[in-house]
Amino acid sequence: MIYPQNSLEKLGFDEIKRGIKSYCISEMGIDMVDKIRFITNYDQIIKFLRQTNEFKTIIQTDEALPIQSFYDIKKLSDKAKIEGTFLSEEEFFQVYNSLQTAFAVIKYFEDREGIYPNLEALFEHLPIEKSILREIERIIDAKGKIKNNASRLLGDIIDAIAKAEQDARKKIDQIYKNAQANNWVADGSLTVRDGRLCIPILAENKRKLKGFIHDESATGQTVYIEPEEVFNLNNLVRDLEFEKRREIIRILTELTDKLRPFVPILYSYHGFLTKLDFVRAKALFAIEIDAKMPVLLNEPKLKLVNAKHPLLVMSGKEAKKTVVPLNMHLDTSTRILLVSGPNAGGKSVAMKTVGLLQIMVQAGLLVPADEESEFSVLKQIFADIGDDQSIESDLSTYSAHLSKMKYFTENANGKTLVLIDEFGTGTDPQFGGPIAEAVLELINKKKALGVITTHYSNLKIFANHTEGLENGSMIFDNVNLKPLYILEMGKPGSSYAFEIAQKIGLSKQLIDLAKSKINIEQQKVDSLLLDLEREKKEIYDKKKYIEREKKNVETLVRENNQLKDYFEENKRNIIKQAKLEAQQIIKDANKLVENTISDIKSAKADKETTKKLRENLHVELKRHEIKPAGNKSVKPEQKEIVAGDWVKLIETGNIAKVIEVSKDNLIIAFGELRSVVKKNKVEKVGQSEVPKEVKKANSVSHTQSAVDFVSEIDVRGMRGEDALHKIEQLLDRAIMFSMGSFKVIHGKGDGILRKLIRNYLKKYSEVDRLEDEHVDRGGDGITYVYLK
Repeated sequence: MIYPQNSLEKLGFDEIKRGIKSYCISEMGIDMVDKIRFITNYDQIIKFLRQTNEFKTIIQTDEALPIQSFYDIKKLSDKAKIEGTFLSEEEFFQVYNSLQTAFAVIKYFEDREGIYPNLEALFEHLPIEKSILREIERIIDAKGKIKNNASRLLGDIIDAIAKAEQDARKKIDQIYKNAQANNWVADGSLTVRDGRLCIPILAENKRKLKGFIHDESATGQTVYIEPEEVFNLNNLVRDLEFEKRREIIRILTELTDKLRPFVPILYSYHGFLTKLDFVRAKALFAIEIDAKMPVLLNEPKLKLVNAKHPLLVMSGKEAKKTVVPLNMHLDTSTRILLVSGPNAGGKSVAMKTVGLLQIMVQAGLLVPADEESEFSVLKQIFADIGDDQSIESDLSTYSAHLSKMKYFTENANGKTLVLIDEFGTGTDPQFGGPIAEAVLELINKKKALGVITTHYSNLKIFANHTEGLENGSMIFDNVNLKPLYILEMGKPGSSYAFEIAQKIGLSKQLIDLAKSKINIEQQKVDSLLLDLEREKKEIYDKKKYIEREKKNVETLVRENNQLKDYFEENKRNIIKQAKLEAQQIIKDANKLVENTISDIKSAKADKETTKKLRENLHVELKRHEIKPAGNKSVKPEQKEIVAGDWVKLIETGNIAKVIEVSKDNLIIAFGELRSVVKKNKVEKVGQSEVPKEVKKANSVSHTQSAVDFVSEIDVRGMRGEDALHKIEQLLDRAIMFSMGSFKVIHGKGDGILRKLIRNYLKKYSEVDRLEDEHVDRGGDGITYVYLK
């Protein structure tokens, strides 16, 4: 329950409903928005939230739903179910269009079965009766008019009307020409009077033409005569028109009779289309205010993460201004937050944001806050906002406040949210302060949740040492004397009355005089609050600086660890390769020695032969010898190495393909293996020097990797540096496999992640341009990256 009822209007919920109505495409949807209410059933709330969230997903990422237009078919069904009544051509056409929309939408969801389960529940067990469409199509054409061949009799009547009209026209044209030849006709041509085609005749000649006079001109000089010969033909046309109308009514009555058994299912289609329009409007409004689906709990808890007042979001978009987000929490240990601070510092807005978002969630609406925000299902919201003085009830402003406080203290419980703006005002602070403190103590004992704004120092002190209460303040820049609209929990805030008065321009003499009139204790309290506020601002700035530096350090450490892991892996690969080379060299040397000994034995120790074999052995061993780096001869200067070239490692003689060139380093590939070497450790080789098996290994690896390449990455919910790392990996692979583009899904939010990602990608010369996704498929929540 909401108490008092006008709290919904004061918190801005009526404006929210008006915003949703603007997206409805039917009167039924608008009527349903009017019925939005504060509900306390967890299952119902979560169902409504999920339906809206699924529709929002469809709008942002899927194909558009085939919703064009539909009408209030409930009213038409009510009319059709009465025996003897019939629907008009236009009404049947409205039923037809509405059913087409309903069937197209059902088909849309059937094609995506299981993807949007909460929206599918809207038409669960709802059959598709296409026989209704077929019956209407047989009678009504694509423009909503009855077909000429709806019945054989109707066709005959229409043909007879056409013939009679043709005969009447031919006859009147003949008479008109004859009257012209006799100079009986006034200026002008054939004209229609009382639905009959007439000839304009000069008044003095009216006796010369037999017929029926239907009208005369204002001057009386011209009369409009329907010739006698045409009169009977026109009467025939009129009779045929009546007959046509009777036949149309008979056909429509017959069609209505066929429709009557389907009235119950038409009601079901009406309900489905109405709910669909309603959920669609909620989803579109959610997109307008950057709303998301929060976490819904049954325990008494409230956590707002980067929450914004939806009406401020709407007005901020129009004025191109950003809204400062609100972060706060309430739970079993911190149930009531007492917010203090300067006037116009944002206290009331913060309190109203909490109340409005809680009501929106319990009305099944998404809210402009991060998805990790948490809301509980409350039973009551009590609000005391603004001036409720009443002349009729003989209540002053303070009396009105007290009557609400009485209700709050008597009816609050652990499932209640209490919102009080400017607590204790309206009477002498000497007495208003203690009464407010007593009320606060009673509400706290009831274990209600609450957000209360105040300037009273005694309440700040009371909250400071009372369990369940927490001070909070709106941060104020006391150097530039301007509010920052940031809520900080844990410390009370000063009202900055003298500082603001000084900024406005009140004289120093007046301010000093005012200071001399407040008691010493109050001066001490205000002075202490100012010092705390100043320290808090300094700590806040330092905290932000430390967080930035911490992120930089974490990034450097992570990059360092990645490089370390990379070099360790590279080192292991090189050692492994060297061992394999060494084993092969030893194996070849042993084989050579064994062959030499065998040849010496077979030559029976002939000196010349032995000498020759030894020389061959020495040459072969010399060829396999690994020379020290210092003894290497200077190579001739080779051609520039680029990506795609083949190179040979000087140390081992292995051949690899160049994947990327980075300054003095090369990224090379041995089949699936990747390694980094210096340019001076390799020499370029021609295609003809590369063994076929090496080419094949690299070709297969590259092709398989390219086939596995995924040109889309979703970084929503990631931290900035994690997202950039993933995107960098995808960019490397895209460049390696010569891909033209890839897609980054980062979401909209406040646009911080999008800006970070786009600024990062712009640094790469390989990136040609960045573009938004189409507005129907995600808009600026998705970035297309096109490579050169």
